[in-house]
Amino acid sequence: MKNNSFLSSAKGICTVAFLALNTTVYAQKTVDISTISEKTLNTILEKNRAYYTQGKVADYIPELGKMDAKAIAFSVVDKSGKVFNTGDVSKKFTMQSISKIISLMVAVNEKGESNIFDKMGYFGSDKPFNHFSNLETTGKPLNPMMNAGAILTTSLISGDGEKPFLKILDMVRYITKNQTIDYNKSVYESEKSTGHRNRGMFYIMKNSGLISGNEDQLDNYFKQCSIELTAEDLAKIGYFFANQCVRFDGDSTYKNADMAKLVESQMLTAGMYEFSGEYSRTVGLPSKSGVGGGITVSVPGKMGIGVFSPALDQHGNSLAGYHMILDLAKQYGLSIF
Repeated sequence: MKNNSFLSSAKGICTVAFLALNTTVYAQKTVDISTISEKTLNTILEKNRAYYTQGKVADYIPELGKMDAKAIAFSVVDKSGKVFNTGDVSKKFTMQSISKIISLMVAVNEKGESNIFDKMGYFGSDKPFNHFSNLETTGKPLNPMMNAGAILTTSLISGDGEKPFLKILDMVRYITKNQTIDYNKSVYESEKSTGHRNRGMFYIMKNSGLISGNEDQLDNYFKQCSIELTAEDLAKIGYFFANQCVRFDGDSTYKNADMAKLVESQMLTAGMYEFSGEYSRTVGLPSKSGVGGGITVSVPGKMGIGVFSPALDQHGNSLAGYHMILDLAKQYGLSIF
């Protein structure tokens, strides 16, 4: 009996020690992000560069189809606000759906969360970003990350004409501390001339009473999608929401932990469209992609990540971008799970 008792105690001690060791190893792995360098990023970038051959540049918007499929960039802003870049870091591309997290912040700041989300849901989706989903049944978009919800979100920002768009643009400039950021007029015109599906969503919501204005509001959505920036700018946006809406240089003008949680939760739930569930399992970080080839990532309380590679997978997410993020998340144990 004593021997059995001793063995049980010994097993218990060994189990506790094993768990403690694993916890320590995991803790060390997550804390070790201070070793991230441009060399680290470059190694990951080169490993994944060739993924562009398996993807396809978005061409349903003609101007986007002109992007160089081989272009690739990787950027990180660490906890202290230090920037690490590699690849085609000066290459500009349009935000597209990444702009949705900025318009959501602007709209909620103005109107309050309840006044925005009584018109749409917090739901994820198994449908593509441009799907009509339940617009024709409940009349409400599933979430603010799909096109319908984003069009509605932008229409709820106050101001006539392009004022709502200018508020979004100013917020992007503030977060990135980059006043040179503007929208690409050629991409805007291309989006406007081919955006009939988005126009259909706009008028269904107008018919159901969710939208009361005219097509100026839709033009603002097309313009926000056409805002042009770099992978470094995306990393700074990721940092902003990862750190309670405090800018990478410490500016806390918009500090708001609750806003950061709202935006990050939407990024995690629907930021990668119908791939979001699988992405949460593999990467486990709030992220938002755009068909321009960019992805912004928030590592809560730690860092922002920005990637760019315009060749997309079947979901509309950057293929090489996804694999760069995945490798970094695995190497440094960044997943929130």
